[in-house]
Order: sequence, then C-alpha cells, then structure tokens
Amino acid sequence: MSKIIRITAALALTVGLSIGALAAEGATISGEVKKIDEGAGKITLKHGPAKSLGMDEPMTMVYRVKDPAMLKQVKVGDKVSFEAEEAASGYTVTKMQKAK
Repeated sequence: MSKIIRITAALALTVGLSIGALAAEGATISGEVKKIDEGAGKITLKHGPAKSLGMDEPMTMVYRVKDPAMLKQVKVGDKVSFEAEEAASGYTVTKMQKAK
C-alpha cells in the first residue's frame, strides 16, 4: 500500500512541476528594445504575442519598469525576453534579460 502512495505522490509532484514550468514559459515574452526613457522609467518594446497579458498579436508598446536598474542593462536594438504584468497605471515589466 505504501508503495502505491509513494508512486502517486511522485507522479503528482512531477505533473505539478511540469505545469508550473509551462506556466512560467508562457509568461515570458520575446521582444526588441526600441526606445529607453530612463528619466520616466519606461521602455518601448516591439514584441510578439503576449498571451500572459491577453495580447494575441505582435505590437510595439511602452512599458513602465518595476526596477529602473533594468534600463541600464540593455540598449536600443537589443533582443530581450521579459515578463510583464498589468496594473492600474498600465503595463509594467517585472523581469527582463538579454536574449541568448
């Protein structure tokens, strides 16, 4: 009986981790830096569909950044992957890194 419980627990853990990884992957958006406005804490990104934000079409948008230090890590023309969230004040980039 305990062997069945262990197998079931291992299977549940594996499925849970897989679903979490897929959800995280769906939240990452690929884009290109078009403009940086350090004074305003904003970045303009041209990107593909952003399913996590309900955007099914590619577009170019201005985003606020959660941490202004992110703007110093990229320059216009850089390819990036980022995560963003919708807030009352608009869309905010919460994570960003140069694409590999």
